Amino acid sequence: MPKRTPAEDRRSRPTESAIPDETIRSTGLSAASVLAAHLRAEQRSEAYLAEAQRLSHTGSFGWKPSTGEIIWSDETFRIFQYDRATAPTVERVLQRVHPEDRARVQETIDRAAQTGKDVDLEHRLLMPDGAVRHVHVVARAWSDESGGLEFAGAVMDVTEHQEARAALEGALGEVKKSERQLQLVVDTIPTMVWGARPDGEIDLCNRPLLEYVGETLEDLRRGYSHLLHPEDVTEVMDNWNAALTTRKPFESEHRVRGADGVYRWMLVRAAPLPDEQGNIVRWYGASTDIEDRKRAEEKVSRQQRELRQILDLVPHHIAVAVPDGTLVYGNHVFLDYYGLTTEDLQDSETAELARRFTHPDDIEPFLAAWQRGSAGTAPWETEVRFRRRDGDYRWLLVRGTPLRDDGGRTVRWYITGTDIDDRKKAEERIRQDERELRHLVDSVPQHIIILDADGRRLYGNRATLDYFGCTVEEFRAPDFLRTVCHPDHFEKLQSDRQQFSRGEPFELETRVRSKDGTYRWFLFHYRPFREEDGRIARWYVTTTDIEDRKRTEELQRENLALREEVERVSMFDEIVGTSPPLRAVLASVSRVAPTDSTVLITGETGTGKELVARAIHKRSSRSSRPFVSVNCAAIPPTLITSELFGHEKGAFTGALTRRLGRFELADGGTIFLDEIGDLQPDTQLTLLRVLQEREFERLGSTRPIKVDVRVIAATNRDLKAAMASGAFRADLFYRLSVFPIEMPPLRERTSDIPLLVAYFADRYASNAGKTIRHVDKRTLDLVRSYRWPGNVRELQNVIERAVIVCETDTLVVDENWLSKETLATQPPVLPLGDALVGREMIEAALAETRGKVAGRSGAAARLGLPPSTLESKIRALKISKDQYKRP
Repeated sequence: MPKRTPAEDRRSRPTESAIPDETIRSTGLSAASVLAAHLRAEQRSEAYLAEAQRLSHTGSFGWKPSTGEIIWSDETFRIFQYDRATAPTVERVLQRVHPEDRARVQETIDRAAQTGKDVDLEHRLLMPDGAVRHVHVVARAWSDESGGLEFAGAVMDVTEHQEARAALEGALGEVKKSERQLQLVVDTIPTMVWGARPDGEIDLCNRPLLEYVGETLEDLRRGYSHLLHPEDVTEVMDNWNAALTTRKPFESEHRVRGADGVYRWMLVRAAPLPDEQGNIVRWYGASTDIEDRKRAEEKVSRQQRELRQILDLVPHHIAVAVPDGTLVYGNHVFLDYYGLTTEDLQDSETAELARRFTHPDDIEPFLAAWQRGSAGTAPWETEVRFRRRDGDYRWLLVRGTPLRDDGGRTVRWYITGTDIDDRKKAEERIRQDERELRHLVDSVPQHIIILDADGRRLYGNRATLDYFGCTVEEFRAPDFLRTVCHPDHFEKLQSDRQQFSRGEPFELETRVRSKDGTYRWFLFHYRPFREEDGRIARWYVTTTDIEDRKRTEELQRENLALREEVERVSMFDEIVGTSPPLRAVLASVSRVAPTDSTVLITGETGTGKELVARAIHKRSSRSSRPFVSVNCAAIPPTLITSELFGHEKGAFTGALTRRLGRFELADGGTIFLDEIGDLQPDTQLTLLRVLQEREFERLGSTRPIKVDVRVIAATNRDLKAAMASGAFRADLFYRLSVFPIEMPPLRERTSDIPLLVAYFADRYASNAGKTIRHVDKRTLDLVRSYRWPGNVRELQNVIERAVIVCETDTLVVDENWLSKETLATQPPVLPLGDALVGREMIEAALAETRGKVAGRSGAAARLGLPPSTLESKIRALKISKDQYKRP
């Protein structure tokens, strides 16, 4: 017969008729009867192994990385929920692996295939129905007859605590596979036939035999003991000589060297052929290659040992009992738990062991459950506390499953015990936690609602019921939602709730009515709670009061619309803010911009006066013409006239060429005179002439030059006080202040600070190539509470510094960057001439006005100072006004 490949061995299942009758008759041996006996024994072993797998929920597998071939037991198919007709592959395994574990499992598979090391890991499976299962995979590496790497292992479903049953079924499945492989080897081995004379001399060999040994018949006639393995030669030759002497059939299993020098196991059988007188005339024999069978037997033996080890490693109690309930076997975990040996187990009555190790409160219920289970034929289970060898009692889930024969009679009971002590304690903690949680849920001010799978209201916490002013029964009423939902939102709310059918978390915003009749905006968060099979059992709903956020958003939308309108009309693209004081300024800008009126912008330093001036220019009809800015305080008094009005060549030392002044450069456009209060009296007079006559003369020239220039002036000084002291011309003041605009300090528009922070952060982050997504809450609180004596310019500088040092996407301002002095303690900015007002003058004025500062009859008016300036001086000089107040 031709020799089959190992792959063909695995695809074939041996039967008793696989050995041809002609071969059996030619050898005269009872191979069929021996094989049948072996198969019956193997089938019994197979039955035990399959039942063990079923009990422990452990599937087995074989994997040959070089070919990708995978063999699964039935239990493995069940664990992975694949049809038995589906060919197992690594890809199909990974399809079932939970996505979060897939990379780790893939890495383990790759590493095992590369290193040939054993595998031991646990991971999760995600089933088609959405259920998650936990499995424990153990695999041992070994080499087949050709030296190729193979793995044999077990997959334990530890989710349902059935590892013991799965392990038995997986191991027995491996035994079945081994038996099939062994039978396949027996059915496909090539038979080598030979004949010998009565004295044992070989005189006949068929071609397979000669090809195997690589010798001729003449060589074999001279002897063949040299072909036998050195360890077998003596025993084989002694037995062969004994057979020749006793004339009895010969049978031996020993190793024979092939032509390639490799020894293989052979089953050698020989039978004598007598003549009519009973004399032996010839011997006929057959040598069958049983190398594969020998290796398979060794593999089965090894797998049986591994199965026993697996059962001992399974973290569950596994025991076997006869039909009357007497225990005959316990795995290592079982025996170690109670501190018993196998002999102790077999020599003791079950009832005696139960009374010895069972908790006193559980003895009678357990014995009753044991007796009822043993007397019946159906699986049973009970929960009981057993004493461990150290004296501690732990809860175990005990399950009994019968093994029946073909007649339905119970022949064995397989008992498994799963430690559920942690679960029991957890259940008790859960019950306690549920009580505490209910109390906690009723204590929190947030609305918490529980719905059934279809969205019907089941529960509302105390905050919910108090808000609506209703009872639980009223809350559960079908029409409750219509009574509390805002009429404008009810239809949309109903359509949004159709998302229940999707089974995914969702959110919706709506207004609901409180018990006082007012409506508030709430954000409803819907989260499903699923059973283990994936079905939605409940919907948990929490609400967040977003009334303030909605109002803020509405205000922001209004502000945005206003800003867009302002920018569209007046191009205030760099003036940031929505506060009422700033709105008033922007409204004034919009009104005065289309005219040619002179504008005087006043305000503290850093408030953005130049931005307002530029906005006026952009909105005016002169926007296409030059906008020339002059800082009067930054130019030396001796040069200010030349800077503003220009000079002729030779007008003064160093005037080498004619130079156009700023007014000429601004012809047709706008000139912005910043810090106008710092002009010297002679320059004030020249400026007054320009405003009156629209002409001027260059320094060193007598020719008048007419210009068409709009003048916008700005100052942070108190010009009225300067007029009172004679430092500023009154006629110039009234010419400049045709349309006055006062810029509010930043401390009076604190609502604009977050917008300014966001604007500057985005601006400087963009320039620096950084991304700022958030502003630290403490930073916002800090910048809101700070007085900002330097106003917007100081804020701008602080934000620029924060962006430079920022290394994350969250902007943080260091409190140390801000001035420790408050605005109230800083020396006031005095107008021209107010420095002459000292303590004596102030005290005298307060005495005359009886401590009154403001008003026509107040001390400020008497001294020619603004009330705020006088108040600052009083605080700076620590003068008490109360001592001058008389009834």
